[in-house]
Amino acid sequence: MAEAFPIWVIITDYLLGMVMWTLVGRFAMGLFLPEDSTFFFMKAFVKLTNPVIKLFKWVTPSFLIQPLVPLYVAWFFFMFRFYLVPWLLGYSVMGMLSFPLETEFARGVANLVGFFAD
Repeated sequence: MAEAFPIWVIITDYLLGMVMWTLVGRFAMGLFLPEDSTFFFMKAFVKLTNPVIKLFKWVTPSFLIQPLVPLYVAWFFFMFRFYLVPWLLGYSVMGMLSFPLETEFARGVANLVGFFAD
C-alpha cells in the first residue's frame, strides 16, 4: 500500500516533474528537429522551457553544447525531486520518496492495459 503524502508534496512533485519531463521532451525532439522548427510541439516545448533554461544559465557550463542544455537543466529538477523533497519531508535517508507523478502515470498505463484491477 502506498504511503499517503501531504497535498503540498504531491503538487510540488507534479510541478517539478512536469518541468523535468518537458525539458527531457525538448531535448529528445531536439535530436530530430532544429530549435526554430515550425512543428507545433517543438515550438511549444521551446516556448515553455526557455524561461527555465534562462533561469539556470548561471549554473550551466559554457562548454556544454546547446542541444544538451535542456537535459542538463532537467537533471537539476530530477535532483530536486530525488533529494530535496524527501529532505523536506524529514526522511533520514535521501532518495526515499518515490515519484508520485510517475507512480500515477504507471498505474494509469497498467490499468489501461489491464495489469491491475483497482
